[in-house]
Amino acid sequence: MVEGRRARKGEPARAGDTLVVRVPPRPSATAEADLPLDVRLERYDLIVVSKPAGQATCPTREHPEGSLAGALLARFPELSSVGEDRREPGLLHRLDTETSGLLVVARNQSAFTALRDALRGGLWQKRYLAIVEGRVVSAQGEIALALRNDRRRPERVEVGALEGVAPRTTRYRVLEQGAARTLLELEVARAFRHQVRAHLSAIGHPIVGDAVYGAGREPGLGARHALHASYVACSGARGVAAFVVETPLPAELAALLGR
Repeated sequence: MVEGRRARKGEPARAGDTLVVRVPPRPSATAEADLPLDVRLERYDLIVVSKPAGQATCPTREHPEGSLAGALLARFPELSSVGEDRREPGLLHRLDTETSGLLVVARNQSAFTALRDALRGGLWQKRYLAIVEGRVVSAQGEIALALRNDRRRPERVEVGALEGVAPRTTRYRVLEQGAARTLLELEVARAFRHQVRAHLSAIGHPIVGDAVYGAGREPGLGARHALHASYVACSGARGVAAFVVETPLPAELAALLGR
């Protein structure tokens, strides 16, 4: 609470304000054996899984069940003691519920620490496939715009030249052109919340089916949008062997291109 009213997400603190902080109990992930789990790489120190669109990465107060974290704990119970948050056992990063693709999970605390530090140091490679509205003119390019949580609309982020906020970078290249849509491959080392989605919308090419940053839902896709985390690699984590995992465009997204 700020001066007796509930603070908005991203609202800056001001000198002289009276703040009251109440910390509600956070939901913990629990094992859910009935959930499917698509494992793409399994080692003694880490796992790489492919999350389907429509599944939350970790439980929330609104949706405490059915998350990827619950599926992970059912198959790998040792994850319950790994990480920094009991909601996210071993998880080193997250994907939006509507996004599909690869996530890296550490199986012990030393691997978690090493991989987390490598991620923060920009030593990971993460690539995404996105089908966007319109024909992208440049064969490749770079989007460098600042991002921050939108104080008026908490479901999205602000993007642009924001005072006091350093720009984030998203690189892209065109893989395939259609009559009215383009398949892009995008590269981000360490993404801010909604970075790829907001950056593409800012340059006039929102992701197909993105109800927050685009024109709305796409018939045939349900609640998902056309963004897929297709590639993850790391070779710079101390004490952790290098790994590279790649996964193709899901069938429902390939269908948008006429495949």
